[in-house]
Amino acid sequence: MSDAPSAAALHPLVEAAGREGRLPEWARCGEGRREHLERVAELMDGWAGELGLSDRDRTRWRAAAYLHDALRDADPAELREETDLDWPGSLLHGPVCAGRLRAEGVDDQELLEAVTYHTVGRPGLGRLGDFLYLADFLEPGRSILPRVRERLRAILPAEPDEALLSVVALRVAHRLEIRGSLRPETLGFWNALVARAGGPDGNGGRDRRGGRGRPADGDGDAS
Repeated sequence: MSDAPSAAALHPLVEAAGREGRLPEWARCGEGRREHLERVAELMDGWAGELGLSDRDRTRWRAAAYLHDALRDADPAELREETDLDWPGSLLHGPVCAGRLRAEGVDDQELLEAVTYHTVGRPGLGRLGDFLYLADFLEPGRSILPRVRERLRAILPAEPDEALLSVVALRVAHRLEIRGSLRPETLGFWNALVARAGGPDGNGGRDRRGGRGRPADGDGDAS
């Protein structure tokens, strides 16, 4: 779990998002979504500060928070024209946003992967991607499982693997309850986290899920 080298200058789009909360002109983000972005950015910035990251990396973390849903309110049919991925339309905003950023010269691979996979996860996502995945689900504006999410926020940023296992388990459990399909990226993410924790008994027998419930705001499609 590493951050990008600190010597390179930030791309102007990343700088604008991270320092001013300013989105690209092509963003499609309503008022309610914007409030979600601000809560995610606040979480990400707080965690980055507690982890002792540099000012540059804190800016990157805030930028990822603002950019991850920059196209969430765009028409999925239009987004599908920009990608060959077979993902559900509700999940295309991440990869298409990353593709547009890349096309405009953003070459921060960890940030681009964080934006791409923030809904589904993937093995080897990197620390920025791991924490963005967590912040997107745990930000306090969501109404589901408030006590569970509060407990998970309380162990961060100290115990990201514990929180990740809990959040992925909740989201997978929801998909199973509705008999929904599971993305291979999500299954790989789960398996990598379990392996990193030392296998099914690596948590001393504690239930990592933190409870059951339905992910909100389209997150039912996030795996």
